Amino acid sequence: MAAAAVSEAWPELELAERERRRELLLTGPGLEERVRAAGGRLPPRLFTLPLLHYLEVSGCGSLRAPGPGLAQGLPQLHSLVLRCNALGPGLSPELGPLPALRVLDLSGNALEALPPGQGLGPAEPPGLPQLQSLNLSGNRLRELPADLARCAPRLQSLNLTGNCLDSFPAAFFSPGALPLLSELAAADNCLRELSPDIAHLASLKTLDLSNNQLSEIPAELADCPKLKEINFRGNKLRDKRLEKMLGGCQTRSILEYLRAGGRGCGKGRGRDGAEKDESRRKRRERKPRRDGGEGPEQEAGDVSRLLLRVLHVSENPAPLVVRVSPEVRDVRPYIVGAVVRGMDLQPGNALKRFLAAQTKLHEDLCEKRTAATMATHDLHAVRGPLLYGARPPQDLKIVPLGRREAKAKELVRQLQLEAEEQRKQKRRQSVSGLHRYLHLLDGKENYPCLVDTDGDVISFPPITNSEKTKIKKTTSDLFLEVTSATSLQICKDVMDALILKMAEMNKFTLENKEEGSLSDTEADAVSGQLSDPKTNPPAGKDGQSLLVVEQVRVVDLEGSLRVVYPSKADLATAAPHVTVVR
Repeated sequence: MAAAAVSEAWPELELAERERRRELLLTGPGLEERVRAAGGRLPPRLFTLPLLHYLEVSGCGSLRAPGPGLAQGLPQLHSLVLRCNALGPGLSPELGPLPALRVLDLSGNALEALPPGQGLGPAEPPGLPQLQSLNLSGNRLRELPADLARCAPRLQSLNLTGNCLDSFPAAFFSPGALPLLSELAAADNCLRELSPDIAHLASLKTLDLSNNQLSEIPAELADCPKLKEINFRGNKLRDKRLEKMLGGCQTRSILEYLRAGGRGCGKGRGRDGAEKDESRRKRRERKPRRDGGEGPEQEAGDVSRLLLRVLHVSENPAPLVVRVSPEVRDVRPYIVGAVVRGMDLQPGNALKRFLAAQTKLHEDLCEKRTAATMATHDLHAVRGPLLYGARPPQDLKIVPLGRREAKAKELVRQLQLEAEEQRKQKRRQSVSGLHRYLHLLDGKENYPCLVDTDGDVISFPPITNSEKTKIKKTTSDLFLEVTSATSLQICKDVMDALILKMAEMNKFTLENKEEGSLSDTEADAVSGQLSDPKTNPPAGKDGQSLLVVEQVRVVDLEGSLRVVYPSKADLATAAPHVTVVR
């Protein structure tokens, strides 16, 4: 009788077990009452689904603790999303060990502290050895666990925005503690001091400490070798010149000012620091440039290989800009864009290989679109500037690839019906194409979308693009976008991988001209879309050996820069046959 009652109360669990699902999302108006009946915890039966890779429980005001058995019952979990619940003041029992977990989102809860035994997991051995992204924003944390670095030694992205932190633990910045951390956000806290030891974060690329109570910025911050983006706005610094620079100058200029000692930048470097800086400058001058751009002769020699030339915004008479509206912050806040010119998709199966490469990236690096989603557009059909925002499902209209115009609500409902029919016809648990990603929208009040200057939706991540900007065999210039609900860094990593893959494919196409041909209708089928029977224009001119990557700026509605891609830190690790010229 008890088992029958559980099945009746939690039909999602019975369905997930029967269909051997790897993703599960629990949300909706009935969830809160059921969790309250379970004592403010998740039902124990949930922890008997060992195949789960992705678990999300969100928007439940009665969920105060995950409950015992999570670590033992879900050993293969890759992504755990428990946002906008009532978890707190600690986690009892602690979450870990979760040996396969890569993404952990605990944002929007009521966590106040994460002490040993009531935190993320043990430090020895590491409770979260594979964790890459941790989101603790929107809680009430007064301090971070001192052993966070030992618990999650491979952490790459940490979001602490909107808590009550007044300092970072000393162990956080100890040498080698977090060697892979590239993105640190701790805006809207009460931080009073930033340790000079932050220089030990050797991989740090993005730092956001805006709206805190900092009065000084240590000069040692300039020693972070990969740091490219900083935000200290909203802090009342003693050095008013530096405070003014933070509001309008580029990161490079600010770091140079700090490197020179500045005023009010801590104790400064003194004579020894100046000598070290001069020595470092001379070493940079002697060292050959990594991007292969020593001069015209070098560039001419590299043309026989494959070049990726990065075109800076200042060199582009009409750069593409993406504006971001505030309402997307709670839905899918991160986006990176780039323009690539010179792609050759005409010979043989080049287009088919390009679409298949995107599918593989979605499966692997994007973790089945749970970490990030890519979209590729025909640049000549894209009318900028673009607006990235969020709309209610009933207000979002799009002409999906291979389909008629529909509201997002109707499209999702239709895809759900198709998914069920697909399961019945093929007598299997899994589905193909777009249908695999529908669960990522469950419980969302607004859906993300990218809109062009005509007001047309050209992208509906993580589901589909628009027919308006569809890639064809004749497409040579593309606009690329990567969005994520997880982190900005994963967007950049995916974009790096996509562009480098395009370079490799272009080289292969140039060296292996094919006679076969893939029609645009067939290409739709490869990408998992339902094809449109309309014919398409014939193939055009041959591609070129040079790919040009144009920077795309992402700004807020006031025009303040949020991110530009590719920056100098991006595309840093190119394939051996690819030369990046900046």
